[in-house]
Amino acid sequence: MDVNEVLLPGVGLRYEFTTQAGDRIGVVAWRTGEFEVVGYAGDDPDEGSPLFRLNEDEAEALAQILGAPRIAERFADLTREVPGLSSEPVKVGSGSPYVNRPLGHTRARTRTGASVVAIVRGEDVIASPGPDHVLRPADVLVVVGTPEGIDGVKRIIRG
Repeated sequence: MDVNEVLLPGVGLRYEFTTQAGDRIGVVAWRTGEFEVVGYAGDDPDEGSPLFRLNEDEAEALAQILGAPRIAERFADLTREVPGLSSEPVKVGSGSPYVNRPLGHTRARTRTGASVVAIVRGEDVIASPGPDHVLRPADVLVVVGTPEGIDGVKRIIRG
């Protein structure tokens, strides 16, 4: 299935696709963190009708239900709108000194200015993990910040 991505300057990103049944669906990922699901009656992508809107928690719950580890990609896509801001996955190796320790022990944000905005653990996505969230081997941290800050988080996680 092809998913078209459209940058909406000042708004966010719109993802569009056509279902197997021929219905056109759009999802607007607002910069505010909200999501709007849109249906299209015709071929004009600007004539969509909002079906429903979700806040971040509701969108995360729906993503979990649908099994969508694409949340990491969404963060990466949204960072394209802000010059100098990047998003990158950082894998927690089995030799990391932070395995089986809380995320807060890394002090990553304080030390680098970069933030861990999600943890991908297998098929599960933990959005906005708190400092008490325990890291496991093979977790993938979704880190948002400057390229230098992200490199700093990589160094911290490696030890």
